[in-house]
Amino acid sequence: MIKAIRGFNDILPDEIKFWEYIIDTSKKVFKSFGYKEIIIPILEKTDLFLRTIGEATDIVEKEMYTFSDKKGNSITLRPEATAGIIRAYLEHNLYTKETITKLYLIGPMFRYERPQKGRYRQFYQIDAEVLGEERPLVDAEILVMVRQLLNNIGIDDVQIEINSLGCKKCRGLYIKKLISFLEGRKDELCSDCRRRLNINPLRILDCKVEGCRKVIQEAPIILDYLCNECSNHFSDLKTYLGQLELPFIVNPLMVRGLDYYTRTTFEVTTKKLGSQNAVVAGGRYDNLIKELGGPDIPAIGFAMGIERLVLLLKEKGFKPYITPLIFVASLGEDAKKEAINLVKNLREASFSVEMDYSLKSLKAQLKRADKLNAKYVLIIGEDELANEEIIIRDMEKANQEKIKKDYILNYLKEKNL
Repeated sequence: MIKAIRGFNDILPDEIKFWEYIIDTSKKVFKSFGYKEIIIPILEKTDLFLRTIGEATDIVEKEMYTFSDKKGNSITLRPEATAGIIRAYLEHNLYTKETITKLYLIGPMFRYERPQKGRYRQFYQIDAEVLGEERPLVDAEILVMVRQLLNNIGIDDVQIEINSLGCKKCRGLYIKKLISFLEGRKDELCSDCRRRLNINPLRILDCKVEGCRKVIQEAPIILDYLCNECSNHFSDLKTYLGQLELPFIVNPLMVRGLDYYTRTTFEVTTKKLGSQNAVVAGGRYDNLIKELGGPDIPAIGFAMGIERLVLLLKEKGFKPYITPLIFVASLGEDAKKEAINLVKNLREASFSVEMDYSLKSLKAQLKRADKLNAKYVLIIGEDELANEEIIIRDMEKANQEKIKKDYILNYLKEKNL
């Protein structure tokens, strides 16, 4: 028997109800904030990710699914969504159509890393981007939207953490100070961090190795090296968040794993997922669009993993609402013909309906209806045909009544199914 590739999971029908609930809820929130959906390919030219994510990042060095097509072109399964969205934004000149563009995407990403709780090699993200505005009020609004989205889904035991990575000017000075400090403690760093020291030192701040964590706690922090513009931007962000009554903490050691981030970075974390504690992560990337050959347009965005949201909902014992099922049972060939038409009419009226396709006994049909968790069973037999009636059996209350056939649609609508 051939099995699925490790880290590539099947999402079975019982699980899908959580996914549908999360996606439907997300789309409603995005719509209320003026976002529009975009769908982009899962395959892109490898150079797109090399230029955006950064060649010295773990994603590019270790985790990308990259291969050559039949013409020898290097292509990659997308490891994240922002790069592809920006590519589409520029390729189709979306920046010429409106000053501020708000986009969201829901779909799979791919990274070759060790599968663990809430992290897989094919994983699904909800991604949102605001393109065209640099003022910190947008940063605050996007954090408010993130919190509202999580609240609407039913996840409230979380903490918003924010930081600023500054701009190219002030970050450059900070990196020199950081390297100077870490060089003096190099022997205490893990092998990965010693390698990162001269190619991507900010990533050392995100290391989870205990020895590195102790060193990092004594390292200089970037907030002490922000230029006036970046310092004012971060200060204004905190002011807006206070005005909007959105709780947060400042985490000066928080960095993002992608090279394109500038100024505001943020994570929403939980204590219920072990070491993989980030539910949402994002930040500003004000230089990325220009670096990809477009105009000088600022932007900010975030991504959240659907698998981790599902884990949190299950942790809470949450059960998504499922449209109640109606089962139509029939006794005899003539009743079956009537049942076929009834099922057709109910489905056209947007009810969720199943029926038995054979001429099994009523007991067998009720057993199947119970297995399908049907809320009501509509029963049609010879007497019901003769009297133009239908028996409606409430499966939860185990009682039933007869009503006229012509009234069935109104009856079910009154039940708010």
